[in-house]
Amino acid sequence: MSGRTDQQKAMVPSEPIHDELPYLTAIPKPTPWPLVAAFGCTLAFAGIVTHWLVSVVGAICLLVGLIGWFREVFPHEVTERIPIADADIPLAPPTLSLHAARKHGARRIVPEEIHPYRSGFIGGLAGAAAMAVVAAAWGVIDAGSVWMPINLLAGVALPSIGEASVEALKSFNGVWFAMSCTLHLVLSMLVGTIFVVALPMMPKRPLVAGGIIGPVIWTGVAWASLHVVNPTLEQYISWPWFLASQIAFGLVCGATIARFNMVKLQFGKSLAERLEIERSEGGAP
Repeated sequence: MSGRTDQQKAMVPSEPIHDELPYLTAIPKPTPWPLVAAFGCTLAFAGIVTHWLVSVVGAICLLVGLIGWFREVFPHEVTERIPIADADIPLAPPTLSLHAARKHGARRIVPEEIHPYRSGFIGGLAGAAAMAVVAAAWGVIDAGSVWMPINLLAGVALPSIGEASVEALKSFNGVWFAMSCTLHLVLSMLVGTIFVVALPMMPKRPLVAGGIIGPVIWTGVAWASLHVVNPTLEQYISWPWFLASQIAFGLVCGATIARFNMVKLQFGKSLAERLEIERSEGGAP
């Protein structure tokens, strides 16, 4: 009979446990190389619709990122020790909560809380309204018709709109209007859902990243690719107004989502626990 209890075994120095469960006392060390590789892959494909030099730069970044990434994984993974592993407490991962790990100084890997997903849909709709106001202002002030931005948005899904005359683009069309509204609402709610997950991971000032930096990036992507997707429509778009509408969406969407209370993520729980399925004493659910 062993002279050690289970709790005493858990208090033994972590080397044997580390061999059995490698991520109990150490975790993979943070590395920027996956981001470099992803950035290079994006540039490589962006060069197809922009310029071949963009693809060359992307291929170089991708190669450098992959080499740096693989060197930190093979032949042995580079890790860093978890501060809690040195504390005088039982090392039992199934019972160690995120709250306990945070209390003892463990580094946070993912956000413990996010805004509810419904806030993404509501924020997306609020941002869509703000974007529509800015786009309508451009249509009235610059293009001379409120229907111009609506019809141009429908042209993303209906390439034939690119062949329409200026008079047609400034006139109401029921089919174009329905397509534009559908695209606007669906895309806005999808981006709002992305904001729910992304905002808690953005450092210090999430509204700046989500409301300014993000819109600048995807406006640049649209500017670089629209002449391939629908070159006729490109000549009608005012890019300063387009960027202003994206910033309006990002700020309003992010501010709306931030008003909702945070909810805890259910890491480490089984599907039954997440669905709150209870089990009877006899063992049947």
